[in-house]
Amino acid sequence: MNADQREQVRSNAKYLRQVRPVDPEEIYEYVDGQPHPAAVAQVLRESAVDLGLVEREDGTFEPVEAEPLSVSFHGVEAFPVEYGRVLEDRLVAEYGPGWPDGDSGDRLRERIRSFKDDYYNQRAVEYDAETALAYALYHLPDYYAVAQYVLADLAREGLVPKRLRVLDVGAGVGGPALGLHDLVPDDALVDYHAVEPSDAADVLAALLDETGRNFHHTVHRETAEAFEPDGVAGVTDSDSSGDGDSDDGDAGFDLILFSNVLSELDDPEAVVRRYADALADGGTIVGLAPADRNTAIGLREVERAVADRGPLTVYGPDVRLWPGETPDDDCWSFEVQPDIEVPVFQRRLDDGAPGESGLDGPERRDGEFENADVQYAYTYLRTDGRRRVDFTPDDARVARLADTDDLITERANVYFAKLSRDLSDDGHPLFRVGDGSQQVDHFAVLTDESTLNRDLLTAEYGDVLSVENALVLWNDDEDAVNLVIDGETVVDRIPV
Repeated sequence: MNADQREQVRSNAKYLRQVRPVDPEEIYEYVDGQPHPAAVAQVLRESAVDLGLVEREDGTFEPVEAEPLSVSFHGVEAFPVEYGRVLEDRLVAEYGPGWPDGDSGDRLRERIRSFKDDYYNQRAVEYDAETALAYALYHLPDYYAVAQYVLADLAREGLVPKRLRVLDVGAGVGGPALGLHDLVPDDALVDYHAVEPSDAADVLAALLDETGRNFHHTVHRETAEAFEPDGVAGVTDSDSSGDGDSDDGDAGFDLILFSNVLSELDDPEAVVRRYADALADGGTIVGLAPADRNTAIGLREVERAVADRGPLTVYGPDVRLWPGETPDDDCWSFEVQPDIEVPVFQRRLDDGAPGESGLDGPERRDGEFENADVQYAYTYLRTDGRRRVDFTPDDARVARLADTDDLITERANVYFAKLSRDLSDDGHPLFRVGDGSQQVDHFAVLTDESTLNRDLLTAEYGDVLSVENALVLWNDDEDAVNLVIDGETVVDRIPV
């Protein structure tokens, strides 16, 4: 189909989209030469993002609704088998059907050990083809789950539109992309852009081929530092009135995702600031990091650099309740979700017979290459100042956590966000907390549970709580402040 015919297809679609579903079987009659309806359908697919059209099961196209995304999400139990088959197909193509055994299995297991050690010691990881496959074996399932939990949380807050533009920076082998794909309903329109320079992009591309008809994807083989987000941030034609006169649209990405990549950048703060310019009005930057101490604290350092000194603001979970205050604690804060089922490909690698390479070594532990944990640090950053809990305390009756060093052994009223699951080891329930002003670590310790303080136990990660009459004590072992929640303390959740 030539350029003129393609433009005729688009023009007819613009006219019809607000009248009735756009049917290739109808449009082809109004195009010079009457090209085959299948050719017309292909042009409509290629133009769907620009025209704001979703393809229906019957082969017709209709405008995507201009409303927030509604998702049905109840957690992640397992990594989808169909994606696992794609990964194993690549492993078989590279190493043969016995990929978990012999020298190939030894090399894959050694690569996993190697990049885990590099991450732990904050060394850069080079992703050649073999490392990318090893990384997918170990991390694809848990990153898939993490993305669903985090993005479902945003969707529940009404912050994810049905017509969704996503920039996935350092997309890796595709865990977040697949999690996003499986979270959004079929009537959403997703324009997904991945930035991934390494051989991991080959695995990513193979998995993206499994996505649905309304998940439009582009992979940019560039580094985060070299990529220019503004170059793809505009929408060619977002006019939904049907007259086709507007080409301006709402420029920018609704979601910019930095998943487990910030710790690998030389200057993550500068990168995040630059990408913030590519956010749409009302868009969100999502930062994700593994739950280990170095990367989780590193995420908070980036968050504080770009939020407390601008241009971004924190939506959650590490709230800023007091205007003008900046936290300075370590804040090793992360979320924990239920384990997922161990995928078959991880079990096969873990059970694989060693080869003659000597790489496997005598230290192999049972379950060493199975990764079912779903633990992660995250941040939501925006440019509009919006907060998940739009609440500022009355400083006439409550204390900032920054001032608790003057209140040791006294009782005080405070507000804080719950920033951990229970950290105790079968002792009194213990939670990291913060209000955005804290200069040292703060923990809430529940010593005497009652109906008056039970909200501390039942609150979710990131929930903001009102606390009346907490006992303030100094914790010498942790160089931290303990807020003791006992029978005289009242705890209430602040509604979102």
